[in-house]
Amino acid sequence: MSKPSLHKRVIEIKPIDVDAKVYPRSITGYFQHWRWVFVWLTQLVFYGLCWLPWNGRQAVLFDLDTRRFYLFDLVLWPQDTIYLAIILALSALALFLFTAVAGRLWCGYTCPQTVYTEIFLWIEKLVEGERPKRIKLDAAPWSAHKLAIKSAKHGLWLALAFWTGLTFVGYFTPIRDLLQEIATLSMGPWEMFWVTFYGAATYGNAGFLREHMCKYICPYAQFQFVMFDQDTLNITYDKERGDPRGTRQKGVDPRAEGLGDCIDCSICVQVCPTGIDIRDGLQLECIGCAACIDACDQVMDKMNYPRGLIRYSTENAVTMKASRSEIIRRAFRPRVLLYLAVFLSVSIATAWSLATKMPLKVSVIRDRAAMSREAADGSIENSFTLQLTNASEQTRTYSVRVTGLPGLRLAEEHEITVPPAAIGDASLVLQLDADAAKPGAHPIAITVVDVADPQVSVTETAKFWMP
Repeated sequence: MSKPSLHKRVIEIKPIDVDAKVYPRSITGYFQHWRWVFVWLTQLVFYGLCWLPWNGRQAVLFDLDTRRFYLFDLVLWPQDTIYLAIILALSALALFLFTAVAGRLWCGYTCPQTVYTEIFLWIEKLVEGERPKRIKLDAAPWSAHKLAIKSAKHGLWLALAFWTGLTFVGYFTPIRDLLQEIATLSMGPWEMFWVTFYGAATYGNAGFLREHMCKYICPYAQFQFVMFDQDTLNITYDKERGDPRGTRQKGVDPRAEGLGDCIDCSICVQVCPTGIDIRDGLQLECIGCAACIDACDQVMDKMNYPRGLIRYSTENAVTMKASRSEIIRRAFRPRVLLYLAVFLSVSIATAWSLATKMPLKVSVIRDRAAMSREAADGSIENSFTLQLTNASEQTRTYSVRVTGLPGLRLAEEHEITVPPAAIGDASLVLQLDADAAKPGAHPIAITVVDVADPQVSVTETAKFWMP
């Protein structure tokens, strides 16, 4: 059997009424349970993490004013931006891996657009009622009753959007300070702008754009099919089992009536947050939320038909009627294993780098005013400035030693104390007897050691100039 081409897997482009509002019907079930688990998990982390105290400050804080990022015990500086690049690379690798294995899992369960749309829809259902009531309310002429209901809904939406914007800014300005600034009307212009901007974006995207964001704006939706293949898990309608569709009485043998298992109830369309009909095949608009699976399974239960008319499956599994174990086995194909190997390798290397990261950074800056000078006792002196970055949250005292030339010494022995998460400067004068080395530049090593913890030690190279 020849493999279907990529063009056969891509949705046929059809005209869509962009003005038609989608009214998703409420549904419960296995996959919807997990969707709400991820809604709670993501929002508990987002709304709660900025309130968690840690070492006398916020546990997670991206302090742009002091140019320090705090992640629990980890303190990152501008020099550590390599970790940001690694995190972005890991995110891309994870997206490729999960998409190759199970399609749009990110979109269906953890994407902020999906999560906040689900929360805003829950508020809408709470205030306006279920799908038929919402349709009827929108079609009704404006009245005091309709205005009151709509005002209550938008008031709750705006309150949630404002708190979301405030929380977002609270990761850059300490959240408690931000609330105090609001209470005293002393919020800075940039903070006010970002609270308003992020809140307005949440309100507009989750309250109004909703499925249009997933259909027309999100770039991931436009190139996701590049990462699919015939063994990628997707929401699949079993056309061979379900067609021909048609209504029938419960208890009637569909085969005797010349029908498939699909009773053409359209509930799978009613529960879809993007308003598509999954029975038309794999479509760009499908976000993989599996609401149609839960809805169809409930209908199958009522009709005493086997579940799985709509299910997670792959093109090859549907074509070859593969078992679940065969689907799992084929999931571990070379492409997926390559993504997984690279992802794990980079993750382990990054974790090891962070775990062994030295809480000290040293910069050696030569005194440009004089390359060298003669001291009162006839020795040759070179001057440097040491810039020490204490990347821990405890005060540290450092000692300095120099090597590289016989007789090289410090003009004055001294220790340097640097406060927590701060930068300290110190002048360093090195001396060498006039006849101890030839004229020119000589490589030397300057080692800075924590007095209390000798394991914290950094060595930098420099040049000692002899006239």
